[in-house]
Amino acid sequence: MPNTFLARLPLSRYEVDRDYLTRDAEDAIPRLLSDPATRLLPIFQGTALLSGAASLALVPVTAVPPAELYVYLGRSVSTTSPEPVGTPVVAAVLTDAGHLAEADWGNLRQLGSRLSHRDAGLFTEALGIVNWHASHAFSPRTGVATVPGKAGWVRVDPTTGNEIFPRTDAAIIVGITDSHDRLLLGSNALWESNRFSLLAGFVEPGESLEAAVVREVFEESGLNVIDPVYLGSQPWPFPASLMLGFTARLDPAIESTLTPDGHEILELRWFSRDQLRDSLDSILLPGPTSIARSIIERWYGEPIGDGTA
Repeated sequence: MPNTFLARLPLSRYEVDRDYLTRDAEDAIPRLLSDPATRLLPIFQGTALLSGAASLALVPVTAVPPAELYVYLGRSVSTTSPEPVGTPVVAAVLTDAGHLAEADWGNLRQLGSRLSHRDAGLFTEALGIVNWHASHAFSPRTGVATVPGKAGWVRVDPTTGNEIFPRTDAAIIVGITDSHDRLLLGSNALWESNRFSLLAGFVEPGESLEAAVVREVFEESGLNVIDPVYLGSQPWPFPASLMLGFTARLDPAIESTLTPDGHEILELRWFSRDQLRDSLDSILLPGPTSIARSIIERWYGEPIGDGTA
């Protein structure tokens, strides 16, 4: 992966060929499960089976209890992983971990920045599609129970044959600076009072990404910003977002008053680099798996080692 801002985003990394052509075969999952080269990635209650402190366990089909859902994730293209290049990988969603219950299971939020490129891509892909399946168990047109199709990449209404495809919710996240190059951070109502991050929000229908930046910032802070500049994107499958990173500047031509909306954002503060460094023992910043952390560190000029969770 090139040495760009995108390379800093833990969940944007991947070494997987999603092999979309294999999905179209009606018997794709049975064929994959009968292939001795196939490896399963067990998923249980939003966690993945681990083989070490920062590596996923890809196991033979016979090592996993029967799964509620199988999703073909693609073929590994990693040259540094234990499995050979071309290994097919299938996510196996378990309702009962069985004999694996006492094994080590990992959370993507906590592990994302420590996983290899391949494992980060596999876990992010698996969690995103599994979360989508959980929210589309019924047809929005007929209300009947849907069934998986195309190796787990669609759900099918059995009464009409209508295929329902996965959806991703686009959300912008923005590093806002003022004329003194201070960074704006806010505290969300759902967080601890000392946790601060960048402003973010979902893109509305019929809205450009840049317009969403301007609108969301004004709604949450009362500030008018200009010059939204796109940095890069990172999937955030909690449950189904794509975070689109931007920077923007406070508009010097309009007098703005820093005004938290009082519902979503309870506190807003400007930080110089020195002020942020001096505050790291008293505030919490976004964790290293998030795009927010990468944008903050891009502005800060170096990795931030403390005050994070």
